[in-house]
Amino acid sequence: MDKKVIVPVYTGLFLLLSGIFYLTFDKLIPVNQSIATPTSQTDSDQEVTDQDGVLQFEGPKTEACPLNGVLYTKEQQTIWSARRPLLVMIENHLDSRPQSGLSNADVIYETVAEGGITRFMAVYYCAVTRGSTYKYDVGPVRSARTYYLDLASEYSDYPLYTHVGGANCSAATPGGPCTTAKKAQAIEQISQYGWNNKGTWSDLSQFSLSYKVCRREPERTGEVKATEHTMYCSTEALWETAADRGLTNLTEINKTSWDKNFKTWQFTQKDNPTVSDKSISFGFWGDASYAVKWVYDQTSNNYVRHNGGEIHIDIDTKKPLTTKNVIIQFVKETRSVDEHVHNLYGIIGTGKGVLIQNGTHQDITWSKNTRTSRTIFKDKSGKEVNFVPGTIWIEILPIGNKIEYEI
Repeated sequence: MDKKVIVPVYTGLFLLLSGIFYLTFDKLIPVNQSIATPTSQTDSDQEVTDQDGVLQFEGPKTEACPLNGVLYTKEQQTIWSARRPLLVMIENHLDSRPQSGLSNADVIYETVAEGGITRFMAVYYCAVTRGSTYKYDVGPVRSARTYYLDLASEYSDYPLYTHVGGANCSAATPGGPCTTAKKAQAIEQISQYGWNNKGTWSDLSQFSLSYKVCRREPERTGEVKATEHTMYCSTEALWETAADRGLTNLTEINKTSWDKNFKTWQFTQKDNPTVSDKSISFGFWGDASYAVKWVYDQTSNNYVRHNGGEIHIDIDTKKPLTTKNVIIQFVKETRSVDEHVHNLYGIIGTGKGVLIQNGTHQDITWSKNTRTSRTIFKDKSGKEVNFVPGTIWIEILPIGNKIEYEI
């Protein structure tokens, strides 16, 4: 056969067979629509293996969360009662926003980490049982500070404290003397408290964890971020790690429950909306990027958080952060105690504050006797305050900072 004839014939056969294969795969074999590009912002763009899913629990809500008084089902109580609270350092740098997982916390603390930039310590125990769209559901996670250790110590004999490194005995030159003030050396304090010992290894520093527990996601927010703003962790994997170390609700080494000496706050305040204060505003070091405004919504009896002039969103839920209770706790601030400009805050001791709930505010006092004792808030008459069951935000401000109320 003429070579000029052979080429068109084979070409035609190739095209015919290609068409048959295409029709077969297109019509008979279903396409998996759930597989997508990783490290993207939206649920539809997230890898299936990186999704957990929000759970629905049926049945009466009869079990009160010991951290914030909210009622949950017995099934949810079964989940949290096998664990101890998980405390995670979440940053609030401009490049870290919007954060993941703050809407699933029971209690959130905020104060300055450095240079007027605030940082959160989110406490997870009850609300997180409902799950999250993302497997790596909290972050960006940042470093430890000593005053946060004082707060974390309220939540267990050996609290599950999650962070990425922290202030430590660093030196300007290898082998040189410490350039970090001793009182600011959070990493050394963690060791002193026994949180790194066998049987009580509750320190969940990212440096000791596998990629399956915490990982970098530089495009989580839809924009490429610098490395320090990209660490996200899985709450489930963190609790699994703790259990592997002998820390569930019990401390395996001494067979005692984490809450043996835990004091629960009171949650008998009624969810009773008023309109005394429309909003509450304050700052930390004067930088408008970190100014906070809580706007009262009488319909839901919630306060909506504004951060840096914008509504504060949780990127996982795409919804504003809200709370039933805001505590403003005034403490002594000591700035730049070393060449690393670390700060100290007087979390242990006594002081004044403000309780904001039900659309109004009242002056209160606070006291914390030791590192491991519970912070107690009291009203003017000396009685312990009652919280509305719901999320609690504790804003720790330097003494003398101004609070503005819109009536």
